[in-house]
Amino acid sequence: MATQKPRKRANREPMSRVDTAWLRMERATNPMMITGVLMFEEPMSLERLKQVIDKRFLAYSRFRQKAVDSPTGAAWVDDPHFELDWHVQLAALPGRRGQGGSDKRALERFVSQLASSPLDKSRPLWQFHLVEHYDGGSALVARLHHSYADGIALVQVLLSLTDTSRDAGKDKALAKAWLKEDGAEVAKRVGAVERYAKLGGKMLGKSMEMVQDPTLAAMLAKEGGEITRELLQALTLPDDPPSLLRGKLGVSKRVAWAKPLDLEEVKAVGRACDCTVNDVLMAAAAGALRDYMIERGEDVDGLILRATVPVNLRPLEHARKLGNHFGLVFLDLPVGEPNPIRRLEHVAECMNQLKNSRQAIVAYGLLAALGMAPQAVQELALELFSRKATAVATNVPGPPQPLYLAGCKIRDLMFWVPQTGSIGIGISIMSYNGQVHFGLIADAKLIPDPDAVIRRFGTEFDKLLYLALMGNWDNALNSVAAQALID
Repeated sequence: MATQKPRKRANREPMSRVDTAWLRMERATNPMMITGVLMFEEPMSLERLKQVIDKRFLAYSRFRQKAVDSPTGAAWVDDPHFELDWHVQLAALPGRRGQGGSDKRALERFVSQLASSPLDKSRPLWQFHLVEHYDGGSALVARLHHSYADGIALVQVLLSLTDTSRDAGKDKALAKAWLKEDGAEVAKRVGAVERYAKLGGKMLGKSMEMVQDPTLAAMLAKEGGEITRELLQALTLPDDPPSLLRGKLGVSKRVAWAKPLDLEEVKAVGRACDCTVNDVLMAAAAGALRDYMIERGEDVDGLILRATVPVNLRPLEHARKLGNHFGLVFLDLPVGEPNPIRRLEHVAECMNQLKNSRQAIVAYGLLAALGMAPQAVQELALELFSRKATAVATNVPGPPQPLYLAGCKIRDLMFWVPQTGSIGIGISIMSYNGQVHFGLIADAKLIPDPDAVIRRFGTEFDKLLYLALMGNWDNALNSVAAQALID
């Protein structure tokens, strides 16, 4: 009698607390996916793309695993039925198929459909769609679940599929010069993250009590130390004010991206204003939202909205390691300020204050606590936190040189991070090859046509550039020309 071979036991790895939190944040109205699109100058072969995915992307064994959740905790488990052909698919845009190109709006609609569609939970949570016949070349749409890693890590993973020359494998590793040091000071504190995670668990429970008894917050702030006060400040921020950018969410997303800006021009404005590139871009985004809201009849006088902004907490040499290692800070978007320079000053001042705070690590600790909390507490906490902001805003630095994937040159690239809870708007900024790419994703009920917002982005930046070139800030603020721009 032949003996039956024992079945190989599937590899199972416990999921981290923070990764578990992102897995459980999935909602029909807000799928927890990071969505990216890469546009190529020439047509790409599906078979060659699969070879690159198989060799480089699947070198991360995690991407052969699916997420399995249970009341006792979540885990990564090997998928015994893994099929590369399901995860890497060919697609075509409607209209003009095979006639040399499809327009940008058709690709935006296609990406919007994918960004609205959750990934199959019975499989590893990622998928690539190779779009044929786009603008004389091809486009690649990538969707990866946030539970695998944060945006910085996943963008670096995607960039690891690329080369700096058309001949693959010529360079052993891409230069890492584009990785920003903005979060370095926060990252140095990462040794304290576990302490914050434990504190976050305690404070999460307190925050739920504060919903019932707001006087508890004042008592804890008086009796607690600096860390406790930082936690309480994050937990007791008032809700963002009502506006047309907040409301009941649907299940349809809309995405759009703007014509890229010249990175050197953005840096020039930053130098002239003594602020960062990120400050300049977020001020331009606030101006674009302001103009859009006014056009739709909104009263924005004095209105300040908030955006949650991720801050990297991992050492930069570990940028490609999977997992979520970032905190969140709440950044002011002064959409009620008519003066472009005053908007920039407000954003820069707010960001400077955030850099000197522990808010990012506090948020990381709270996310870790959420990963351990019962479902009912998770739901309440997610709603509590998401009411404090109107948008999610992400700025990821990319490489300064052109890249190639599967032998094809990348012309443009863009990505969008998911929104959480009741937040329905995401602002994404990415630099690549000397240009800055700006994208918007929004709930279709809130912003049916995000192109109406992003086409204002360049105009708002031009205002800042014009004023920077004038050189004398005091005169610029009071000049007829500046006032004409503002009006």
